[in-house]
Amino acid sequence: MNITLLDVSLFIIFFAIVISVSLIKSRQKTDRDDSKGYFLAGRGLSWPLIGISIVAANISTEQFVGMAGQGAGDVGLAVASWQLIGSAGIVIIAFTLLPRFLKAGIYTMPEFLEYRYNALARSVMAILTVIIYAAVLITAVLYSGGLTLHTIFGLPLTGSIWLIGIIATLYTAWGGLKAVVWADLFQGSALIIGGLVTCIIGLIAVGGWDNFASTNADKLHMIRPSDDPYLPWTGVASGMWIVIIYYCGLNQFIVQRNLAAKTLRDGQLGVIFAGALWLIVPFAIVIPGIIASQLYGDSLSTSDQAYPTLIRELIPQGLRGLMFAAIAGAVISSLGSMLNSTSTIFTMDIYKRLLVKKASESSMVKIGRLVTLCSVIIGCLLAPQLANPNFGGVFQFIQQFQGYIWPGVVAAFVIALTSARAPAIAGVVALISGPIIYGIFQYTFGLWHELHFLIQVFLSFCIVVAIMLFLRIFSPLAEPRRLPIREDIDLKSPIQVKLMGAAVLICVGLFFIIFR
Repeated sequence: MNITLLDVSLFIIFFAIVISVSLIKSRQKTDRDDSKGYFLAGRGLSWPLIGISIVAANISTEQFVGMAGQGAGDVGLAVASWQLIGSAGIVIIAFTLLPRFLKAGIYTMPEFLEYRYNALARSVMAILTVIIYAAVLITAVLYSGGLTLHTIFGLPLTGSIWLIGIIATLYTAWGGLKAVVWADLFQGSALIIGGLVTCIIGLIAVGGWDNFASTNADKLHMIRPSDDPYLPWTGVASGMWIVIIYYCGLNQFIVQRNLAAKTLRDGQLGVIFAGALWLIVPFAIVIPGIIASQLYGDSLSTSDQAYPTLIRELIPQGLRGLMFAAIAGAVISSLGSMLNSTSTIFTMDIYKRLLVKKASESSMVKIGRLVTLCSVIIGCLLAPQLANPNFGGVFQFIQQFQGYIWPGVVAAFVIALTSARAPAIAGVVALISGPIIYGIFQYTFGLWHELHFLIQVFLSFCIVVAIMLFLRIFSPLAEPRRLPIREDIDLKSPIQVKLMGAAVLICVGLFFIIFR
């Protein structure tokens, strides 16, 4: 790609602003050297920061590359179900799980399991989460970001991966969650605007919406047949909801922003705002992927190259620098969030709970920074392996291999919140049996044929819940476990928050009706 001086200047200015603001906002000593300040931004985040930060943490090149790639391939618009059902799910979670977590005053999701079950349940979930984050999520984000830079600018894939890792590590390790969310404010806005600009330019290139819709009519459907090998409606209606409960309500790098909210109102408005912004994803990411398939389908060696190719071929000089900044910012935002959450869980649930129980505030922050560094090194070493075509695309890799954690964790929390007398052993069994049962399904029924992995997730969840209920019936607790109570927060939801949540749910329903 021919990069002009204006492109380079805009790119440098953008990241100079992002890094400067994030470091300035986290300059106070309590923001960097106190565990609550470093890991939870002092529990002082307002709802706009929470909402934008969730979007920036969620939407990265795994979407710009992977989701757009599936849109360009056989899945089409239906791949947007992940974000649209996520919009509905995060609104529901705002009024169910979030108040209970804020009331408990916890730092991490594994910490909640110790209060409800025991220390072993907390440790098992913490270890599983750290492994999944380092080996799957961080690795996939680094690979997809490196692939984008490689496709657009011809940079070496491995070098691109390490460049992204180094930039994200710099401000994440320095300023913790506060630095991350302030960087997300700029990077999240840039990726949404950049995606919509790309969509508009793409639609102009294919002759407008009517021509695009008629040419790609077979791809503009949200509901696919039950025998579809990629995203059957049966999988969306069953297993995808297990995924959404985990991702929006139990996933540390999303929930950590909610736990840092200064009030319940800010937490709820923040996640509802994020859900509203996720409604833009079909237009900013999936439709551009379909456009790329229409324009350049014959020249794409893999569908994951759809979005980068569209940018390379269509974005005019002068805007390329901003688009490059938006894409790089998307990668760095997600990576920074995952690194911060990985370090939080390791520090609070493994280091302080199991290794050094009387750890000082400063030592916990130092360990958090060390874990950030180690996690990015592991991810940079593993990421180039995803170039192997046998993985079938980065988005598939991310979703499918997280199936090892979804069923057991969701079952453990569902029973914890609905059955007060379920014994501690039930939580431990759920977390251990979930990966085993899902692994049996994967080995028995293959990776993408015979039984879709979302249905495997749903069946695994049902089996785990059945095991837990069996233990609840035959070995109930004599007395319910008492959760901690945080006194400094009002747990009443204002009426305007409820109305905004209802508006998001209506929009999701309308989208599925229009593109059924």
